[in-house]
Amino acid sequence: MHNARALIEMGAEAVRRLARRGYSLDLSELESLQSRRNQNIRSADDLRAESKRVASEVQQTAKQGGDISKLKERARELKDQIRDIEAGQVQVEEQLRDLLLSIPNLPDDAAPDGDSEDFAIEVRRVGTPPAFPFEPKDHVDLGEATGILDFARATKLSGPRFAVSRGAGAALERALATLFLDLHTRRHGYVEHAVPYLVTRKTMTGTGQLPKFEEDLFKTGVADRELFLIPTAEVPLTNLYADEIIPPAELPLALTAHTPCFRSEAGSYGRDTRGLIRQHQFAKVEIVQMVDPADADATLETMVGHAEACLKELGLAYRVVKLAAGDTGFSAQLTYDIEVWIPSQNTYREISSVSNFGTFQARRANIRTRGEDGKPKLVATLNGSGLPVGRTLAALLEQCQQQDGSIVLPESLVPYLGFRRISADGTPEA
Repeated sequence: MHNARALIEMGAEAVRRLARRGYSLDLSELESLQSRRNQNIRSADDLRAESKRVASEVQQTAKQGGDISKLKERARELKDQIRDIEAGQVQVEEQLRDLLLSIPNLPDDAAPDGDSEDFAIEVRRVGTPPAFPFEPKDHVDLGEATGILDFARATKLSGPRFAVSRGAGAALERALATLFLDLHTRRHGYVEHAVPYLVTRKTMTGTGQLPKFEEDLFKTGVADRELFLIPTAEVPLTNLYADEIIPPAELPLALTAHTPCFRSEAGSYGRDTRGLIRQHQFAKVEIVQMVDPADADATLETMVGHAEACLKELGLAYRVVKLAAGDTGFSAQLTYDIEVWIPSQNTYREISSVSNFGTFQARRANIRTRGEDGKPKLVATLNGSGLPVGRTLAALLEQCQQQDGSIVLPESLVPYLGFRRISADGTPEA
């Protein structure tokens, strides 16, 4: 969320930067609403001052035995005028808030121009995609052949875009999540949290999922209570500190959680409907940091490294790209995508996004710290996937497949699994 006055002061610069992400800022509308808001505040203050003066005159005139009828009539008029202005003020405030909530974050000038993944800039490649002396299978065929993935029964339970893992597959999902959590808590300094999977509208608004992306969310409720299923642990982790002032000595805050994530994927049907790439429910380990805004750029680079460490630990080939301004998420200033190699598709596919949101989310959620002068100021928030379990499982199966249909897993998983190989019939083997 933006400060209206700051956008107005930026003027053409704000229009230019938002245009890079395909958003047309109507400065005249913003200025009009801000002006009406300020005028209403001034008018209401003036009327309250007059009302207070008239009330004092009523008391003094009454004590002196004078005629107070005209003063009382004026007091009633002022009361009605104040009520009307306050009602109008509520309306203007709502209109201004709705407009500000709909304006995306200003993209960082470091983000390249463009509006799709085609304009992303490759930063680096790590590892060599495996070369197979056979036609590699996709993770769906591998999972179903070994019996560790069951999409048909998942569809029977819940419809399309769900998966059931069993045996070595379920153990592998659990091992991946634990490995990621151990890396982030023991090596990278994050504090693990267990958080609610259902949150309020205010919580969703704080991180920018609402109001813009309501169609992408699963919603439930009991009686008059409305709750949303989280699309990522970013939502509860960031909002843990909503409406709080974090002592400067506690920054940076580094938080992580392993949660299910729920997304309707509205508008994406027909794309990646097969397999684990785009599910309605999936598990993910999320990393979140809250820092002084001056430290946000350096923290972004560090967090990209934290997400990369998970892939390096598994020996998976991947690349890092910097997203174009027009392809950056609504709340983000700058985003790096980490893309893992998917042999069956002969390409890299996104497995993690790591973003710097600047103070955008902190303003929406009212998360602050104190500056050197002791006055409250907004923090900067950042988050990233570190990593999603399902997409990592898909990449592992495909990059680690053998000609006989078995899967040879990386050594780093053995302490968590107790086995390294999944045979062609799904049997775990040392």
